[in-house]
Amino acid sequence: MIQKSDAKQRIVLLFGGRSSEHSVSCVTAGGVIQAINTERFEIIPVGITTQGEWTLVEENPREWSLSGGSLPQIKEVTTSVALSNRGEHTHLIARNGEQITDLGQIDLVFPLLHGPFGEDGSIQGLLEINGVPYVGSGIAASAIGMDKHFMKVVFESAGFAVGPYVVINNKEWVRDSEACLARCQKLEYPLFVKPARAGSSVGITKVRTPEQLRTAIETARSEDPKVIVEQGIEGREIECGVLEGIGSAPARASLPGEIAVESAENDFYDFEAKYVDGAAATLSCPAALPEEAISTLRDLAVKAFDAVNAEGLSRVDFFYTPQGEWIINEINTMPGFTATSMYPHMWQKSGIDYPELIQELISLALARPTGLR
Repeated sequence: MIQKSDAKQRIVLLFGGRSSEHSVSCVTAGGVIQAINTERFEIIPVGITTQGEWTLVEENPREWSLSGGSLPQIKEVTTSVALSNRGEHTHLIARNGEQITDLGQIDLVFPLLHGPFGEDGSIQGLLEINGVPYVGSGIAASAIGMDKHFMKVVFESAGFAVGPYVVINNKEWVRDSEACLARCQKLEYPLFVKPARAGSSVGITKVRTPEQLRTAIETARSEDPKVIVEQGIEGREIECGVLEGIGSAPARASLPGEIAVESAENDFYDFEAKYVDGAAATLSCPAALPEEAISTLRDLAVKAFDAVNAEGLSRVDFFYTPQGEWIINEINTMPGFTATSMYPHMWQKSGIDYPELIQELISLALARPTGLR
């Protein structure tokens, strides 16, 4: 057994996963590996393959970057790993063929997973069962934050302005797709057709005419049988980072950031603009807004964080209309930490640099108990 060092806390970085955002998760992990304070924390990188197998992987940020020109991916399993509850402590167990090795006690899991089967409460439930602390929101907040339908229901209940939308579930579409299409006609074009439980703009289509709608829904259904059709909102895309308060203190909001798509080839802030074409969009922070608007936005971001009972971190996205109205778009309970990600960038502009931000998130998670809270 590898003995736990008293000098360092042992952090499992968990990334990859079964969702279509597998590679984005790997890139996020590469950023965290590069920035984390290794004098204070011992890192144990654990990758989850697209088939759901857990394995030890390299602690090499270049392995998980976009520098090679391709999207990184967790390779075949050589040594599989699993969590094992040992009374008051959780250990990491490795298996290679018939050989089983106790890799020792772990202090925390940092689940850098994006999309279903990780960001949606799935991994949070597993960690709760094992009684191991983890970074980020719990089961319910993660599930709500992943499902664009239930997220809007919660935000509407909390008094937020939410754009018009239609939800199409799998049985409705299979039973009568024409009726589903007819329901969407109450919305004004252009429309955005999205998988209800996916991120990184995967499977999203901007639709300008009714003739394009069926194909767009089928594209979204290839990612998720539940689809949400949203009416396009005229307004600037403004984001705000939220960080949980220390102890009983209220959550904190960063300075706002703005995304502007510059490339004519990218009709909106899609996967290509986010992760592949670095020149497709401009990310600016702080966003050029009146001071009163910034103050309102930061208050709304914290209110959204509290509405879903989020913990640790979140990025909240809004539309700022020409009339000065804030319309909430979504909350992301595990925002990306890639080189182009807005969440760490906004906090850096707000006075907390990348390594300090990671340390803060770990400290918040270690101070928070598992179980009902």
